[in-house]
Amino acid sequence: MTDPKIDATRPSSARVWNYLLEGKDNFAVDRELGEALRSAHPGIVAVAQAQRRFLIQAVTLLAGEVGIRQFLDIGTGLPTADNTHEVAQRVAPESRVVYVDNDPLVLVHARALLTSSPEGETAYVDSNVEDPERILSEAAWTLDFSKPVALTMIGILGNVADYAEARSIVQRLLAAMPSGSYLAVSDGTSTSVQSVQSQRIANQSGHPYNLRTPEEIGGYFEGLELLDPGVVSTSLWRPEPGTEPAALDVYCAVGRKP
Repeated sequence: MTDPKIDATRPSSARVWNYLLEGKDNFAVDRELGEALRSAHPGIVAVAQAQRRFLIQAVTLLAGEVGIRQFLDIGTGLPTADNTHEVAQRVAPESRVVYVDNDPLVLVHARALLTSSPEGETAYVDSNVEDPERILSEAAWTLDFSKPVALTMIGILGNVADYAEARSIVQRLLAAMPSGSYLAVSDGTSTSVQSVQSQRIANQSGHPYNLRTPEEIGGYFEGLELLDPGVVSTSLWRPEPGTEPAALDVYCAVGRKP
């Protein structure tokens, strides 16, 4: 955590999320913002946990039941337990995974994301989500875009200020992928006063994040075939049998490119 490119004076999305998930790869400035967000929106830790659970569920489903063997994970965040390649390769060891992030600390820890099974492969692309052409060009060294790919974008599209641009990014990425590819998105929503207040605090801290409406989350899936249960609060996406989770200020879906 001493890389000169890492700015410990400004909060980072990856590090704040790491703190909320009880990780150790964060600085005082990240913990300060994390506590301010938690104070304004007590449910934000549950949001972070729900997004993590959704990623694991979606990758497990796509690698297993659906049979996808290629994953493009944009907005990777800091390594935790059950990273995308670990989940996918546990189901199908030959799975190939490309991670994309532009946080310097994520890059420092990238070697933890590159521990592939012998049969599969993992790679890391240092790029901003707003440069989909570069992402696709570099990912093509590892992924075969003539075959289906699962595109996962968890908690990343809210970093794009303009909603139309965020949709355009998704469309440009999917345009490079064949029929049978999948999109999984989960992002924060403006569905409570507390959520909006936490966004205001984040913006004032120099760590802007743009909440969407559930309808806007659904807009990312235009032209795709939604898997059940469609666009829902992330905590309600295929909950464990016998559980009754509460809805949270974060929505998600998984869709198939026809």
